[in-house]
Amino acid sequence: MEAPARDHDIVLFGATGFVGELIARYLANHAPPDLRVGLAGRSRAKLEAVRSSLPVAAQDWALIEADTGRPDSLAALAASTRVLFTTVGPYAKYGLPVVEACARAGTHYGDLTGEVSFVREAIDRWDALARTTGARIVHACGYDSVPSDLAVLLLHQAAQTDGAGGLTEVQLVARAKGGFSGGTIESMRGQLDGIRADPVLRSLAGDPYSLSPDRTAEPATRQPPDLGWVSRSEDGLWAAPFIMASANTRTVRRSNALQGWTYGRSLRYGEVMGMGRGPVGAVIAGATALGIRLFGVALALPLTRKLLDRVLPLPGAGPNEAARRSGWFQSQVNASTESGRRYRATAAAPGDPGYAATAVMAGETALSLALDGDRLPPAAGSLTPATALGNVLVERLREAGHTYEVISLT
Repeated sequence: MEAPARDHDIVLFGATGFVGELIARYLANHAPPDLRVGLAGRSRAKLEAVRSSLPVAAQDWALIEADTGRPDSLAALAASTRVLFTTVGPYAKYGLPVVEACARAGTHYGDLTGEVSFVREAIDRWDALARTTGARIVHACGYDSVPSDLAVLLLHQAAQTDGAGGLTEVQLVARAKGGFSGGTIESMRGQLDGIRADPVLRSLAGDPYSLSPDRTAEPATRQPPDLGWVSRSEDGLWAAPFIMASANTRTVRRSNALQGWTYGRSLRYGEVMGMGRGPVGAVIAGATALGIRLFGVALALPLTRKLLDRVLPLPGAGPNEAARRSGWFQSQVNASTESGRRYRATAAAPGDPGYAATAVMAGETALSLALDGDRLPPAAGSLTPATALGNVLVERLREAGHTYEVISLT
C-alpha cells in the first residue's frame, strides 16, 4: 500500500443509496483490515444506520457528511481521501461538482455512470486539471462498462501477442438475468429529457465517437448502430438491441483513442443482446427490440411516464437479495483482425449484473486505485477502466470469481 498521506484511503460517497450500500458491504468483506475506509452522504443518521448493518470490520469506519450542493463539503471530502468512489446520481444532475473536487485535490475518482453527456462534460471541464494534479478520473466502473472495456482490451492483447494486427470487426453479444433499480430509471429519464430538450445533447447522443479525446483525429469508419433492429449472426443466433450499447461502445472507443488507436484504426465495435436460435429466438428478439423502443417512447412522454411511475421502482429501491443472487451475466465478444485471425473473449459473473456483480466491479476498482498504484498503467485525467486499471482490474475480478478469458478461433 502507498504511504498514507490523508485521513482515508477510500471514501464511498452515496453509501446510503441502494447500490452504495451493496458496495459498502463488499468492501467490508474484502478490504484489508488496515485500509482506512469512510462512508459519506448527506445524513449522518442514515450513514450510522448503514454502518451498523455492515460486518464488524466496518464498525469503526469514519462517517462524513457531504452534499453535492455544498462545494465546501465536497472539497473537504476529496482532500481527506486518496480515492473517492461515488454512486450519487443521476450523475448529470449531481456528479460534476464531485469530479471537480477530486480533480482539484488530486484524488482518484470512480463512478458507475452510463450517462454519456455527463462523461463528455466532465472530460471537457476537468480532464486537463486532473492530468496536472495526477487524479485518475475513472467513469463507468460497473456493468456499464467494465466487461465491455476489459474484454476488448484482452482481445487486443491476444492479437498483439500473436502478431495478428489490429482489431477490425468486434461485436459483443450480451446475455444476462437481472433487474432495474429506481436510480437507474431516474438516470434514463434524465438522459431522455436532456436529449429531447437540447440539440447539442441530441447530436452528442448520435455521435459514435462522442467521448473521443480528439474527435477530428477519429477515422471515418462507419460504426454499428447503438439501437438497431433484429439481427442474426452467421451461426444462427438472433439478437436484439442492447440498451447499454450507447454507453459501452463509446467507452471502448475512448479507450482505443486514449492509447493511440492501438486496438486498430479500422475498429468497428458494436453490442447486441443474444436471444436464441430458431423461430423462438427470432420472435423473442423482435419483441425485445419493439419493447425497448416502446419503453423509450413511454418514458419520454409526460402522460405515459406518469403511468410508468406507478409501477417502476422509486429511487432507493431495487431487486431484493434473492433476485440479486439469482442473476448473472455473460458477454461473448467476437473479434476479427487485420490478418484474418479471429478471437473470442468471454466476460461473465454470477449475481445480478447491475447490482451484485456491479458491487464487485466497483469495490475492486476502488481497491485497485487505493492499493495498486505502482502496478497501474501510467495515466491520469479522464480515463476508462481499461486505460486506468487494465490488467490489474482483470486480475482482481478473476480472483473475485468473475471470468475474463480469450481464446483463438482461427
